[in-house]
Amino acid sequence: MGAATEPRHFDAATSKVPAPPPPTGVETMSRDALAALQLERLRSTLRNAWDHVPWQRARLEAAGVQPDALTQLEDLRRLPFMVKDDLRANYPFGLFARPVDELARVHASSGTTGKPTVVGYTRGDLERWHELVARSMAGAGVRPGDLVHNAYGYGLFTGGLGAHGGAERLGCPVVPISGGGTERQVALIMDFGPRVLCATPSYALAIADVAEQQGVDLRQSRLAIGMFGAEPWSAAMRHEIEARTGITAFDVYGLSEIMGPGVACECVHRDGLHGWEDHFLFELVDPDTGVPVPEGQAGELVITTLTKEALPMLRYRTRDITRLSTERCACGRTHLRILRVAGRNDDMLIIRGVNVYPSQIEAVLVGRPGLAPHYQFVVERDGSLDRLRIEVEALPGWPEDGYAQAAADARHHVKSLIGVSAEVAVVKPGALPRSQGKATRVRDLRSKKPAPH
Repeated sequence: MGAATEPRHFDAATSKVPAPPPPTGVETMSRDALAALQLERLRSTLRNAWDHVPWQRARLEAAGVQPDALTQLEDLRRLPFMVKDDLRANYPFGLFARPVDELARVHASSGTTGKPTVVGYTRGDLERWHELVARSMAGAGVRPGDLVHNAYGYGLFTGGLGAHGGAERLGCPVVPISGGGTERQVALIMDFGPRVLCATPSYALAIADVAEQQGVDLRQSRLAIGMFGAEPWSAAMRHEIEARTGITAFDVYGLSEIMGPGVACECVHRDGLHGWEDHFLFELVDPDTGVPVPEGQAGELVITTLTKEALPMLRYRTRDITRLSTERCACGRTHLRILRVAGRNDDMLIIRGVNVYPSQIEAVLVGRPGLAPHYQFVVERDGSLDRLRIEVEALPGWPEDGYAQAAADARHHVKSLIGVSAEVAVVKPGALPRSQGKATRVRDLRSKKPAPH
């Protein structure tokens, strides 16, 4: 998953990314025509789930919903939500609408917090996935023939193969380097001259770190476009990546349960991510009550797939907190935009009664004097209250006798801007682990036992 950051509007005079041709076809359909297409495809999706997934049919029957009885998109609200635990409870293939021998591919999560979530794709699903990734890349300025350096992890994680297939569909040659071997990544970027970098934001910074240690200036490379996703990242992180690599960074949104990368993506105007409504139905609900929230207000993103054959997902709660806008983008696309993602409601920390997302703290830390953009949050129990300790690396070359002042400065700004009191420890460069995939930002050391009253 990516996270939409503050918009940085397109400036043709300064961007290394040329203005793309105007969008056409389904990307510029009227809102009424798009809604009619969604309703047709929603009814087909419900029929697929009803006919081929007993668990889904039981839910539809319990809700009193017949697939052909839907007369408007709002009727979908009669259905209960789906959550990640539903996939785990039906592990491994209980939610598939096609037998395994009819699938083209299976992906899965790491399963570090329980049984992995398993997702399947028919050949048609893969074709649609690659088409949407290609559409996303094209909207960000990637062109046929651009060499793509793909540092997303390959394997069960959907990022690597998803980005690879989309780039090839667009007509781009791909360097399938995956994650790791960062010194070699730097060498190949400089030797091969790719124009596009695909990676998690945290790994893009790791590549920049190694390049600087080697005396290599990535700003002198041919890299122009970064397609970043799979983890939350702030506007400050975006600025840091761009300043150190010379690329224009674009946000890509996706999650394996729905498809993988390419569910939504920024265009060159970077004023929110276009959610591809011809393939997905997006809702926004109150995370506590499940009641729909008005456009412009923050809520939890809920997604229904409209064209998935192997794994139809009905009202899947993503846990991502964001806002939606149906206002037409300056690029001409009519598909709604997913605006700033504040964080995930299951990642939210409650520190002495204050709700805070890791991305909020990141926005304060990145760019502060003496601090590198590498950090972890350690949450511990102090009696009946939670205590937050922030561990952040010093910039290379920053004097150790300045660590205490840098920590005090960060502590003051976290308190004044977010309202959270936190311990801050500045550590030596390289002291915190680097991630080749999704970065682990929070270490939760609290006891699972309830706090004493």
